[in-house]
Amino acid sequence: MYGAVIYAPGDVRVDERDKPTIVESTDAIIRMSATCVCGSDLWDYRGINPVAQPIPMGHEYVGIVEEVGSEVTTIAPGQFVIGSFFASDNTCEICQAGYHSSCIHRQFVGAGGAQAEYLRVPLADGTLVATPEVPSDDLIPSLLAASDVLGTGWFGAVAADAGPGKTVAVVGDGAVGLLAILAARQLGAECIIPMSRHESRQRLAREFGATDIVTERGDAGVARIKELTGGLGADSVIEAVGTQESMMQAIGSTRPGGHVGYVGVAHDVALPGEELFYSHVHLHGGPAPVRRFLPELIDLIWQRKINPGKVFDLELPLAEAAEGYKAMDERRAIKTLLRP
Repeated sequence: MYGAVIYAPGDVRVDERDKPTIVESTDAIIRMSATCVCGSDLWDYRGINPVAQPIPMGHEYVGIVEEVGSEVTTIAPGQFVIGSFFASDNTCEICQAGYHSSCIHRQFVGAGGAQAEYLRVPLADGTLVATPEVPSDDLIPSLLAASDVLGTGWFGAVAADAGPGKTVAVVGDGAVGLLAILAARQLGAECIIPMSRHESRQRLAREFGATDIVTERGDAGVARIKELTGGLGADSVIEAVGTQESMMQAIGSTRPGGHVGYVGVAHDVALPGEELFYSHVHLHGGPAPVRRFLPELIDLIWQRKINPGKVFDLELPLAEAAEGYKAMDERRAIKTLLRP
């Protein structure tokens, strides 16, 4: 089979790789219908994460089950399935508490490289959720979004305690930030204020439910949020970038007693203890427990109540994965969908 492999910063190639096989009796093999490039993949592409050897890429996936291990009971060949980037058993105490991405048996599905024609998914019964039937092609982008960026944005909104009557600010206008807007709207937020400087992303933000747009960043962005909220700050702030500046912008934009949901993968973020102490801000986040939300998200997509697939503004064949990375790195695309 063919799959995307990163060799060095800026160097992504589609190579011939071994087709995955059943390793554990709890595995499933999926024939990919679609996969994509994630904003977090750009940490490697830009050299922020070290790339010491060739690494298979990709952790977002939807497709048809081709084969299952002998202990798999709830997933069968022929089903269309969606799963999270972390495999989980869905039965341990941590999973039952809703934190599947910290399952005591968790495995990183992306280690197998989902930007490929086939993927091995461990712990298939606990990780994969099947759709009612094989979906029409137009639903596949939205179902793919549920595998990560929609579930991550949703967790960001839940962690930030977004809800009816709340004012929600969103730091970051990538796919996760945009889908956090959609999630906040679905959760009943009254006022949703993303921070964005890009016109195409602003348009999609408004389509997903944004009520105001803030173009300023840093201290100026914080001041603008406070100006829009009577000097107090937002009730809920979703941090969807993962840098020092974005985290401090999120904390500064939150009113005392408010909540920050942080889902940007943190890189060199250090929190000043005294400033945090006097802010009276709740902080909650981390790797999104996407599996927790998948049944609800799949149902909303299946009923065509939400269309998160609109974050994919570039679609390419898998063979052109390198261009998909380049387009996202240069901000010519929000998110690239790849068809094997």
